[in-house]
Amino acid sequence: MRLALALGRRNLGRTWPNPSVGAVVVAGAPGAERIVGAGVTAPGGRPHGEPLALEEAGAAARGASLYVTLEPCAHHGRTPPCTDAIVAAGIARVVSAMEDPDPRVAGRGHARLRAAGVAVETGLLREDACRDHRGHVCRVTLGRPGIHLKLAQTRDGYAASGAERLRITGAVAEGAVHLWRARADAILIGLGTARADDPSLTVRLPGLEARSPLRVVLDSQLRLPPSSVLARSAHDVPTLVVAAHNAPAHARRMLEALGVEVARVAGDAAGRVDLPAALAMLAARGITRLCSEGGPRLADALAEADLVDACTLITGPAELGPRGGLVAVGPHLAARLAGGAFRAVEHLALGADRAVTHERRV
Repeated sequence: MRLALALGRRNLGRTWPNPSVGAVVVAGAPGAERIVGAGVTAPGGRPHGEPLALEEAGAAARGASLYVTLEPCAHHGRTPPCTDAIVAAGIARVVSAMEDPDPRVAGRGHARLRAAGVAVETGLLREDACRDHRGHVCRVTLGRPGIHLKLAQTRDGYAASGAERLRITGAVAEGAVHLWRARADAILIGLGTARADDPSLTVRLPGLEARSPLRVVLDSQLRLPPSSVLARSAHDVPTLVVAAHNAPAHARRMLEALGVEVARVAGDAAGRVDLPAALAMLAARGITRLCSEGGPRLADALAEADLVDACTLITGPAELGPRGGLVAVGPHLAARLAGGAFRAVEHLALGADRAVTHERRV
């Protein structure tokens, strides 16, 4: 199962709207088992991991065990159900890490297998699988992507000096951030970050450059400068700007001429993009894993709306002291992290920086 989970992680960010499922076929008598097939959901979401593992196993799948990170599907989509392929291959036992909460599956896959005489076991390494499939679970149960905040702060808790752009973390931490990007379906920022930092939001790790995710900017009145890196590179890297319904039409036409896609959703009472509406729109497009790099204000707004599922706080060694400006962890996010709804699940040393990841308790 650990191998199946590792396989599934390879294609995180590449299979949406489907989850990235790892599968391993194991044959042989107890004490003499051997792996005869392995697969992971292909980029674009098809084929699924199970039929790929079965295809590799071939005749050796008959009487074997299949380890899979998510309950096999039992519904007809663009491809036949994975349960049919499992039964046809002669698999004798299926071990799945977790049940799929998708209403089209939700126990039906396991029931179909049991009805065909396949032994079914569930729950092995379930916590790890829930973490990997969090985006899928959020999309099918909550109607929004799973949201992972990424924030950087100085040792005394600041995200910005208020005067100039602040470089907080080193090269090792930046590499980790790029890996998180590569495993996300989309990156979210607000207009403030887009204008202040003029980021590219691409993956710049050697060999992974093609895995830059969709870039999403919340910009209620379409004030993203046409000269920004995001706008100028939109023909090369997909870029979506989410605006309110009353955004100027001429600004929309100007951005679209540069290759930027513009989507309109409802505005909130303050005239900003309504966060739940924006997230529901992204989920409807198939986005499951959303990484927010939008800075403290957007992070705190997401926390206030109870829309945060994980938060990684990277602390650099420098201090701002009297120059301190904007704090990294706002009051709503601080209350969420301290209130018992989240727990620290990972501590990493990234060169001179330290990263702590908190996850919502399930």
